[in-house]
Amino acid sequence: MKNLINFINKLKKSEIKNLIDQRINEFKTNKNWFSELCFCLMTANWKATESIELQKELCKEGFCEWNEEKLSSYLKEKGHRFWPQRAERIILARKYQNIKEILKEEKQPRKWLVENIKGLGYKEASHFLRNVGYNNYAILDRHILDILTKEKIIKPVKTLTKNKYLKIEKILENIAIKLNITQAELDLYLWYMKTGKVLK
Repeated sequence: MKNLINFINKLKKSEIKNLIDQRINEFKTNKNWFSELCFCLMTANWKATESIELQKELCKEGFCEWNEEKLSSYLKEKGHRFWPQRAERIILARKYQNIKEILKEEKQPRKWLVENIKGLGYKEASHFLRNVGYNNYAILDRHILDILTKEKIIKPVKTLTKNKYLKIEKILENIAIKLNITQAELDLYLWYMKTGKVLK
């Protein structure tokens, strides 16, 4: 863990910090929560960069107005691996287009998302919340788990159950505290370590 903390402390003194600060500010000022929800539905088990491009192309019209056939056809044409399921889940999520108002009333927003949005587990629910300004959730994707495993902070994870997720999240919370940053920022630093990119 010490090596990881030292490396991130070095990144915090580099130009990467400015990029991460900018991204965090974008999350806090994100006004289109439903579009972000659809992005997270698309990016589960798929490429973040391509999901970002699809989100730009679909915008409000595709996410909110296209029927399931048109949406699934479009995702298939763009090469999405799970085009029929993702189209179905976006259509089902449309009854929660007021997602911002709903979550503002929830004491446990991630729990609500997992229980009510088909296609969102703990990882993508955390991803969505981070992307709309929540700072206290860990996004345990394969990149993050790989870093934690290689640094011998955790043992290799075969199946990520809810209990394992929360246990690893607590470890990341402690690392974030030591670095004096939020979990949202920590995720971006770890993602940069693994990919050389600051995405979302």
